[in-house]
Amino acid sequence: MGLEGWWTTIWDTALIRVVPFLFVLTVIVFFHELGHYLVGRWSGIRILAFSVGFGPELIGFNDRHGTRWKLCAIPLGGYVKFFGDENAASVPDRAAIGRMSVEERGGAFHTAGVGRRAATVAAGPIANFILAIAIFALTAFSTGIVVGDPVVSEVRPGSPAHAAGLQPGDRIVRADGETIEYFGDLQRYVSTRAGVPVQLGIDRGGQAVTLTVTPQEQAQTDGFGNEFKTAVIGVVANAEQSGFRTRELGPVEALKYGVSQTWFVTEQTVSFIGGIFRGSQSSDQIGGPIRIAQVSSQVATLGIAPLLNLAALLSVSIGLLNLLPIPMLDGGHLMFYAAEAVRGRPLSERVQEFGFRIGLALVLMLMVFAFWNDLSSLG
Repeated sequence: MGLEGWWTTIWDTALIRVVPFLFVLTVIVFFHELGHYLVGRWSGIRILAFSVGFGPELIGFNDRHGTRWKLCAIPLGGYVKFFGDENAASVPDRAAIGRMSVEERGGAFHTAGVGRRAATVAAGPIANFILAIAIFALTAFSTGIVVGDPVVSEVRPGSPAHAAGLQPGDRIVRADGETIEYFGDLQRYVSTRAGVPVQLGIDRGGQAVTLTVTPQEQAQTDGFGNEFKTAVIGVVANAEQSGFRTRELGPVEALKYGVSQTWFVTEQTVSFIGGIFRGSQSSDQIGGPIRIAQVSSQVATLGIAPLLNLAALLSVSIGLLNLLPIPMLDGGHLMFYAAEAVRGRPLSERVQEFGFRIGLALVLMLMVFAFWNDLSSLG
């Protein structure tokens, strides 16, 4: 292969893998940091920089408020830099605060009330959830959603549904008292309840039947060959009996759908994290930048709507990750602010610095572990 051939291969790889990944990551990071920025501004905190990416600045500009907006060379994150919060651990420097003028203290992060600081920090993860709701709602409004009636066409032998006594032709109308309108509603409901008995209300030829089924976790493969695990009961629906169709949604319905989808993804993510600690979920499903890039490139082949939905899924995950009570993450700062609100004064600099070191170690271990999983999956 000549030089031209190598260049073409590299360029094609960049377009196929890198561009979708950067698009997804940039959208998520931008809105996360925008949440911090907007609430910080509304709280009267001076903002020095808004950066998408780390490292050397590629392009940037200063706005009329003195904030430097910039795009940096390493596109794996971002940050908002507040005045007076230049310590990497976000631990207040009492000496530096003491040297500030009255005017400077009015715009510094650490001299703001604990409520304003907490709101500013929480705004980042909250923005991730709002972004997910907006994307799910927008794509549903634009393309509609595929739905089918919750009618069983097949019961897999040896499945939980078979053991519970479900039969072909059964119409599932309730799950633990919740109305099941479409077959997808049933799939979503049981997917996060592995090992948890679910009471199903069934319409069997006009006769009301109640059965209890316990979903079991099962490995499945998506259209790209990626393996994932989810809870199932072992029923199948077909187009003839369920009448699969595209349902168009109005603005209000689309917004409700966006909220419900975001809540569902949140439930799934929390269930997965809890399953890891319980030992019921495998930690090899945790992925890092390489896996995200791989999945992004795969989903991008399906069109812009699926790629946006992937961004919504990852946005929820990033929001939840940042809410974990680990010092260095937003959740860790919120934990410190909660302690400050209860005690009436901040934790000591020594305690906060120690917490930051622990948090940094945990985050680095998680990053290394995710990267190792990525490399293992490539093998």
